[in-house]
Amino acid sequence: MDHLDQLEAHSIFILREAYKKFGKLGMLWSIGKDSTVLLWLANKAFFGHCPFPLIHVDTTYKIPEMIEFRDRVAKEYNLDLIVHKNEEALAAGMGPQRGRLECCKALKTEGLQQVVTQYEFEGLILGIRRDEEGSRSKERVFSERNQNSEWDYTNQAPELWDQFKTDFPKGNHIRVHPILHWNELDIWSYIARENIPVVDLYFSKNGKRYRSLGCAPCTGQIESTASTVEEIIEELKHTTVSERAGRAQDQEDAYAMQKLRKDGYM
Repeated sequence: MDHLDQLEAHSIFILREAYKKFGKLGMLWSIGKDSTVLLWLANKAFFGHCPFPLIHVDTTYKIPEMIEFRDRVAKEYNLDLIVHKNEEALAAGMGPQRGRLECCKALKTEGLQQVVTQYEFEGLILGIRRDEEGSRSKERVFSERNQNSEWDYTNQAPELWDQFKTDFPKGNHIRVHPILHWNELDIWSYIARENIPVVDLYFSKNGKRYRSLGCAPCTGQIESTASTVEEIIEELKHTTVSERAGRAQDQEDAYAMQKLRKDGYM
């Protein structure tokens, strides 16, 4: 087995363990490269069919090309897709102009909690990676939240030699992270090997491209000439720019993501 084979096998094992150990699970799909790779892995793990409903928490501020990609792929792969908006917050005028952390909390964190409550999910499967952002490096593969989806990152069970804790108090909410051990270069190498479709916003146009995707007002582009997956892989081997350099909420507060994720953010 090569490196990508090992990563794939480990992620498939985690997905199957989650399916075996927990009740009703949903899978978050942000429409970005990581969650799209996660969807691909789930299809492989369960012989061509993802058994989990996919959840997109729609802030209404996503880049239009992302929504077009979402709808096209959902139809092509016959996905069970849940699209949810925090309608109350939107009706009250919530948006980035209220402050980016406040907006993320209302439209993403609270929106996600509404989905969990409405559909009675026992746990969520997410495509986060430890290397992407500081607070995510503190995560476990099977990560416990309390009944309000709050995360105590100072008190987590060890995961030694892939021995995962999967017995949690009834009523607590579980996050499962099957690609936590991957890095950005792994993701793009796997996309190249498997020929996985991704939003074309990742590819350079007029000398710029998106390296990380989010809401349009809060996501910037980087200088780049990489217009193919192979060129992105080569660029990543030499870059000194962080993956989330274009994310405005990270610039607003050094601990923005940790604060948001402590309260239940994805």
